[in-house]
Amino acid sequence: MTAQHDGRPVTVMVVDDHPMWRDAVARDLSEAGFDVVATAGDGPQAVRRAKAAGPDVLVLDLNLPGLPGVEVCKEVLADRPELRVLVLSASGEHADVLEAVKSGATGYLLKSASTEELLDAVGRTAAGDPVFTPGLAGLVLGEYRRLAGEPAPTADQPAAPQLTERETEVLRLVAKGLSYKQIAERLVISHRTVQNHVQNTLGKLQLHNRVELVRYAIERGLDDA
Repeated sequence: MTAQHDGRPVTVMVVDDHPMWRDAVARDLSEAGFDVVATAGDGPQAVRRAKAAGPDVLVLDLNLPGLPGVEVCKEVLADRPELRVLVLSASGEHADVLEAVKSGATGYLLKSASTEELLDAVGRTAAGDPVFTPGLAGLVLGEYRRLAGEPAPTADQPAAPQLTERETEVLRLVAKGLSYKQIAERLVISHRTVQNHVQNTLGKLQLHNRVELVRYAIERGLDDA
């Protein structure tokens, strides 16, 4: 996966309270062509530096002193909703994974992942792809299906925004788990056009990332269509 984003190096910030681990991850990313613009060792520091540095991708540990990783995720995304967050955690506990996704994380990778898997995950996260350690993606989609089966909290929900036929088509393929590249090939359009459709759809639906988009599509049964 390329370390480029719109023709420039992908900027990354690494947050972990273990200095040796943090430095090793930052070094691996730098050597692979990513631009590591900041690091942090605790929650409050992570929020301050992420807002100041404005990275494309935040590689975030959940277990942080001062402020838990999920709270860091929420605070940073409230300030910069376009930021992508890749959680890199030692925990594969289902509750941790789901809490991270609900707080806005785009992906979740276990620390047992190889360097190659990490580099690939950061590149794909920068491109907007949800990236999960094998086995966790099914868990997340399963949880969204469960949530979709529950009654809505309010009966007077606003009418769904109108999507174009092509936007709906792209959304349906996103819900089925296809990558942007696969969608582009299937619809015979460019990768950039697919990204534009997804961004337009995110804007119309007031969603922040592709994971939320998949949830929206599943709630409406588009993944079965």
